[in-house]
Amino acid sequence: MKASALGSGFVLLANRALNFHPLFQRFLSFSYDFPVGRNNPQTIAAALSLSENVKSFIFGAQIHGHICKLGFTYDTFSMNNLVKMYCKCGFMCEGLKVFEEMPHRNVVSWSLIISGAAENGEFEVCLETFLDMMRDGLVPNEFTLGSVMKACADIGACRFGSSVHCLSWKLGIEQNVFVGGSTLSMYARLGDITSAKLVFEWMDKVDVGCWNAMIGGYTNCGHGLEALNAVSLLVSKGIKMDKFTIVSAIKACSIIQDLDSGKELHGFILRHRLTSTEAMNALIDMYFINGRKNSALKTFNSMQSRDIISWNTVFGGLSDENDAKETMDLFGKFMLEGMKPNHITFSSLFRVCGVLLDCKLGFQFFSLAVHLGFLDESSVVSSMLSMFAQCGLMEMVLSVFDSLVFKPISAWNQLILAYNLNSLDMEALRTFSSLGVEANEYTHSIIIETACKSENPWLCRQLHCASLKAGFGSNSSILNGCSSSAAYHQTKAIHSLAEKMGFGLHVHVASAIIDAYAKCGDIGSAQRAFEKSGESNDIIVYNSMIMAYAHHGLAWQAIQVFEKMRNANLQPSQATFASVISACAHFGLIEQGHSLFRTMKSEYNITPSRDNYGCLVDMLSRNGFLYDARYVIESMPFSPWPAILRSLLSGCRIYGNRELGQWTAEKLLSLAPQNDAAFVLLSKVYSEGNSWEDAAKIRKGMTDREVLKDPGYSRVET
Repeated sequence: MKASALGSGFVLLANRALNFHPLFQRFLSFSYDFPVGRNNPQTIAAALSLSENVKSFIFGAQIHGHICKLGFTYDTFSMNNLVKMYCKCGFMCEGLKVFEEMPHRNVVSWSLIISGAAENGEFEVCLETFLDMMRDGLVPNEFTLGSVMKACADIGACRFGSSVHCLSWKLGIEQNVFVGGSTLSMYARLGDITSAKLVFEWMDKVDVGCWNAMIGGYTNCGHGLEALNAVSLLVSKGIKMDKFTIVSAIKACSIIQDLDSGKELHGFILRHRLTSTEAMNALIDMYFINGRKNSALKTFNSMQSRDIISWNTVFGGLSDENDAKETMDLFGKFMLEGMKPNHITFSSLFRVCGVLLDCKLGFQFFSLAVHLGFLDESSVVSSMLSMFAQCGLMEMVLSVFDSLVFKPISAWNQLILAYNLNSLDMEALRTFSSLGVEANEYTHSIIIETACKSENPWLCRQLHCASLKAGFGSNSSILNGCSSSAAYHQTKAIHSLAEKMGFGLHVHVASAIIDAYAKCGDIGSAQRAFEKSGESNDIIVYNSMIMAYAHHGLAWQAIQVFEKMRNANLQPSQATFASVISACAHFGLIEQGHSLFRTMKSEYNITPSRDNYGCLVDMLSRNGFLYDARYVIESMPFSPWPAILRSLLSGCRIYGNRELGQWTAEKLLSLAPQNDAAFVLLSKVYSEGNSWEDAAKIRKGMTDREVLKDPGYSRVET
């Protein structure tokens, strides 16, 4: 048997063997024993391929030494394989060193080092090496361009990527599946969905990877309907969906809250045994977004293997549902299974404690977070500070804040917000003046609201001027601050400045202007701002105007704007229906409100959200249909939450329904034992029905539980 064939045989056996170490060592000793073998670079290439497959840098380095001893450093084929091995094993520096020392480089050499840099996250090295290649006068191939486009997508180099795309046209390889797929993926990841679509439609041959890039691009840009249409087209062409297609399709269902399509995908996954962890995680999230907590938990419990994302998705869903008991039960299982919480886990847990004002539970999670060393995570600190602030524990807020070695802007924002929530306006303003970092939009929004509450107009003007220098993005935040504090003169000033700076027609600024005027009581100015921004033709602006009319009880005007939006072929959202049904509630248009609620599913295939059910119950309760409201609460696919029960309880007070009022109050107190609204409203139900003894018992129960009524306040701007 020839030595070269024997050497190749050792490598082949090593690649197939489970215990490859002895065979690998046998190959090395054989190579030294038979110097004839040095004339076979294919054997060396096969050995390097083995090192790549098992990610063994040590064996690869031994072969490197072997190459040097046999004099293969002048063989471009062997050196290319050596560069490839180092890059595949994650040793980019060694790969670069070998590449730089190569006496002869070809296009393959350049392609290998460029793709290796992209795969190892060395994106700047990738682009710089590509430019060096072009300067040397070499023509890149499809693999070179594909790797460069990946690097452009990862670092957001849109202009560079477009130039590479133009180069692919110049070289006539734009139709290559690999180049086309990489170009499509680059544009989709950079958010340029229009260019991605043009590339996709231009390609002659499209594989499932290209479809996945296009569908993923739609979902990343929030175009859920387009993503699902693309999935339907893919299936109609007989292309099989893989796990990436399925995950993107489920995310699309979450975006447009299409529960029926989500269920169909769930069935498809089960039938074809495609229950990957990623797909199941996406399903859990989809069910929670559509308000199907039980389905989400059932899906979670059916999973064969769960990762931290699975658990965090459920924790996040339960925190949105404000379900403390379920969260605690699940957290117990989480710890028993040996899982370790991360920053996302703690953020969800603290959010539950804050919403339910459960400081006792919050302290337990706080101790665990400190023990596990999560005080360095900004998201955990922010949610922790928010929880303590909502519970009114300013001492803990200050203690946690002062203990931070590095204080990011998110922590400063939460401290200012904590002062704001607890009516400590001057402390909030002093904190703002002594910020240790640069303020952002959110900081300005909080401080403007605080300044308006403190009735300090000079300070408001100074803050407005400082905020406006940050650009148009701050304008909407400032206007939101003005609207929340009903600062009419400040709203007019900011509106004027926004117009002068040319931002008046920007969608978010126009929406904030409409909202601010409406909350300040000037519906006429809100309407004029809406009419002026008419050419924007954006659903956000329409929603703001509908909500403005709803707040002012102008139901017919709200419905007219809704019809105008439909005539403009704009797809209404759940927020649109919530606003219009709310308007019907204020004007007593029960039949119209019911019809709109039914239209969501029948005409637009939109699954009603918690807000939509809340508006429906509010409409029924305001207009005396109390038992209909109770039926909606009991039959809806959500567990009741405090706000929806308060709406029904308020209706019971207005219409003097003691029996239903007591039932509602008991439900409300079981969810939020410290909720002052339950005690106050039920007390009024009894007192307005002349049941003074029952009213006194409720008041006494409120005192015994140390529940204090949160006093309201009014303010006149001068």
